[in-house]
Amino acid sequence: MSAERLTVGEILRRSAEDLAEAGSERPRLDAERLVGHAVGLDRVGLYMQLDRPLSPSELERAQGLVARRGTREPLQYVLGEWGFRRLTLRVDGRALIPRPETEVVVERCLAAIAGLDAPRVLDVGTGTGAIALAIADEHAGARVTGIDVSEEALALAGENAARTGNEVELLRHDLFAGLPGADWDLVVSNPPYVLADELEGLAPEVVDWEPEVALVARGQTEALVRAAAAALRPGGTLVLETHGDGAAAAAGLLAEHGYRDIVVTEDLAGRERVVEGRVENGP
Repeated sequence: MSAERLTVGEILRRSAEDLAEAGSERPRLDAERLVGHAVGLDRVGLYMQLDRPLSPSELERAQGLVARRGTREPLQYVLGEWGFRRLTLRVDGRALIPRPETEVVVERCLAAIAGLDAPRVLDVGTGTGAIALAIADEHAGARVTGIDVSEEALALAGENAARTGNEVELLRHDLFAGLPGADWDLVVSNPPYVLADELEGLAPEVVDWEPEVALVARGQTEALVRAAAAALRPGGTLVLETHGDGAAAAAGLLAEHGYRDIVVTEDLAGRERVVEGRVENGP
């Protein structure tokens, strides 16, 4: 695209064409989000101003964003922020992008601690802080700790805590060393669950841009189930997200380690993705 004076409608059209050629699955929607971000308009505002010429600075911003997306950098990283439940979080390559299925994880967590005034919650592999911050945001009394092995992810979670005004404790900790503390009311995690042989079949947005340490399963779910059984208080709950084909195996793993009241919940697409259970020695 040249530096000529273009209207909103023309830059949308050209951007969508460029993104379609680059392989975007939703080129028009991506163009709308990127151009809207560049000019400070939502989708409705864009279509109300299709004939408005862009200023040189607006055009430069829009072209830069579209060029980044054209390399298959995830839309969320290009925008630099993304919505998760009631929050808008900063997102970048330091952590996985928060996804809609993980919002279901938060729903199950909130249900598990609904009757507790000040539940102690541990989010394992907190990444952007999405789960931890959403729980703190929606349960005013919750005392939430997020742990991650990545210092970069913890820094991002800290930025999101400041951005959202939700107070959470953030600690660097390796799951394979067990879990910190004891008597947690809730342990929750979206552990890495992509199988190594699945990587080459994933979109470039995932494989080339999101951190592999947070993607690929290397025994994290098994370690989490074992460690949480020892770290939860009697009657405490473990909630975890699983592979789209792995819910039954995860539920079986919980049963093997003495959890009871095991529940499997579908995500918004109807896939069994969230597994939860209470420790066996509960009331």
